[in-house]
Amino acid sequence: MWWVKTRLFLSRLWPHPLAVSKKQVLLASSGAGIGLALTSLFSHWLLGEVNLWFVAPVGASAVLLFGVPASPLAQPWSVVGGNSLSALVGVTVALLVPDSVLACGIAACVAIVLMFSLRCLHPPGGAVALTAVLGGPTVQHLGYQFVLTPVLLNSATLALLAIIFNNLSGRRYPHLPTQEKSQQQPLLLPVALTRNDLHEALQSGELLDIDEDDLQALVQRAEEIAQRRQLYKAS
Repeated sequence: MWWVKTRLFLSRLWPHPLAVSKKQVLLASSGAGIGLALTSLFSHWLLGEVNLWFVAPVGASAVLLFGVPASPLAQPWSVVGGNSLSALVGVTVALLVPDSVLACGIAACVAIVLMFSLRCLHPPGGAVALTAVLGGPTVQHLGYQFVLTPVLLNSATLALLAIIFNNLSGRRYPHLPTQEKSQQQPLLLPVALTRNDLHEALQSGELLDIDEDDLQALVQRAEEIAQRRQLYKAS
C-alpha cells in the first residue's frame, strides 16, 4: 500500500546509528583536532599573518582522514591530489569565466571529472574549487599560488599527520591499493554469518561507510560470485 511505502521512505530519512566504538569516536575527534591545530600552526608559521595561511575545506578533509580513515576518499593521494587539483581547476575557471555563478558550476563539474579520472576523489575538493572561485580579493590576488599555499601545504601536512596519528593509534593507514589486496590468500568462512555478527564486527572497529544491510548484501553477492567461480572451474 502507498502509506506503507511512504512510511518506509520517511524512515530512511531518520538519522541512522553509526556502527563505531567509543574508542574510535575518541580517536577520530582528538586526531582531527590535533591534526588541524598543528596544520594551522605550521601554515601560520611558514606563511605569516599577511598571507592566507589556512583554507576552511581542510576541516572537512580532517573528518575523513581521522573519522573514516578506511574510506578510499580519505587516502593520502585522495586528500593531497583531490584538494590540489580542485584548487587548480577553481583558479583557472575563475580567471576564464567572469560570471561567478557559472564559474562555480563549471569548476565543481570539471574538478569532479578530473578527480575521478586521476583516482583522487575527495569530497572537500568540491569546496576547495568553490573557494578558489568565491574566495574574494585575497584568493584572486594569490592566483595559482593559492594551489601551493595554502591548499597543497595544508593537505600534505594534514595527510602526513594522519599517517603518523592513525598508525600510532593502531589503525592501518594508508590502505593497500586494490591490486595488492587481491594477491592475498582467500578468506575461509567455516561458519555462517548472521546480521548480528556483522553488526558486532562493525561496532567493534573503526567507522566504515556502510551499514549492516549493505554489508550483508555485499557478502551474499561475494558468496554467489565465489560459487559461480567454483562451478566454472569444475566444468
